[in-house]
Amino acid sequence: MDSGAEQIVVRRSGPLEGEITVPGAKNSVLKLMAASLLVDGVTTLTNVPAIADVAIMGDLLDAIGVSSARHPKDPTTLVLTHHGVITPVAPYELVERIRASINVLGPLLTRYGEVRLSLPGGDDFGSRPIDMHLSGLEAMGATFELHHGYLEARAERLHGAKITFEFPSVGATENLLTAAVFAKGTTVIDNAAREPEIGDLCEFLVAMGADIEGIGSSTLVIHGVERDSLRPVTHEIVPDRIQAATYIAAAAVTGGEITLRNARAEHMEMLIRRFVDMGLQITPQTQGIAVFAPKRLRSVDVATLPYPGIATDYKPLIVTMLAVADGVGIVTENLYPGRFRYVEELMRLGADISTDGHHAVVRGVARLSGAPVKAPDIRAGAALVVAGLVAEGETVITGVDHIDRGYDDLVGRLAILGADITRR
Repeated sequence: MDSGAEQIVVRRSGPLEGEITVPGAKNSVLKLMAASLLVDGVTTLTNVPAIADVAIMGDLLDAIGVSSARHPKDPTTLVLTHHGVITPVAPYELVERIRASINVLGPLLTRYGEVRLSLPGGDDFGSRPIDMHLSGLEAMGATFELHHGYLEARAERLHGAKITFEFPSVGATENLLTAAVFAKGTTVIDNAAREPEIGDLCEFLVAMGADIEGIGSSTLVIHGVERDSLRPVTHEIVPDRIQAATYIAAAAVTGGEITLRNARAEHMEMLIRRFVDMGLQITPQTQGIAVFAPKRLRSVDVATLPYPGIATDYKPLIVTMLAVADGVGIVTENLYPGRFRYVEELMRLGADISTDGHHAVVRGVARLSGAPVKAPDIRAGAALVVAGLVAEGETVITGVDHIDRGYDDLVGRLAILGADITRR
């Protein structure tokens, strides 16, 4: 059966209890896979999640000239082999499937001096132009032309530049960071994105031999090294904070008590603060975090902001939690204007939500009711699964292929915690 035709069926569940392990981060592994283009030989990534996007990025890299394969004895280990023969073209049929394909631009341009890249696809939640990527690379000496839907980039050798972002774009930070690794001289990126996944990319590049200062801060300083000076490494992917937040939300709406191994509280400080305001007890542990939820959550107001603020990816989960909380909460989206498109699906389950531009007013109800719903994107799909845990009757979620792009066995992990959930 085609994954797009599959369904997740959720029935009202009691309090979730138990322990699960949080997989590696989707928003890190895809970028590290792209960065493997910078070095010949065998790059090994561990703690790799079993998600569809890893396979899609693997197909893209294979078309360019880097093969990828799961380790036969450990499927969480991904082996990337760069044989030294590259075709710096990212074809439309692969690029359209995944927005992270834009991340091959920086590595290919800085190492090979040319790229032919179809403009990227990914989740549909409003315009996310790549102007900041292009203007930054132009400041480093690149030239761009658009022909028949393909972006053609050239630069005999990039040079260092001082670049200040108007907005701390994750994708632009990643592309300029990888491009600067081989640029002649020093590149300074001001107002750089500070997400943990950016830090993971920096640590990966430094282990390979890159010279980067200011890791974790909003100013990154990259001193260019010679093109043949990097070496392949083995690197462990940072845990996925969005997946961790999903399981916290599932425990929260069911009044559960769970332990998340590998989850890092320091990567979710602002979110955890708001969760505590809602009545959750969240305790960092040596190997993860413990979560204890009250019988019913309290409503709060939440606004999305660039990291270390609350990520827009968390928002569908927060709206779902507020939908069954006591009181009224206002959620403000400051990053992507189109990311309230899942609200209609939550309302089909009985949620009381009204939206006005960048704002959603969520009036908590005592209980939701099961209904057929469709996942419009990765995170909204997971939020609908969480909502199904507290909906009377049966909730049937279609569009499961979206969820598969970002979640490593969401159904199986929730079932371990006691959720009444199946996939068919």
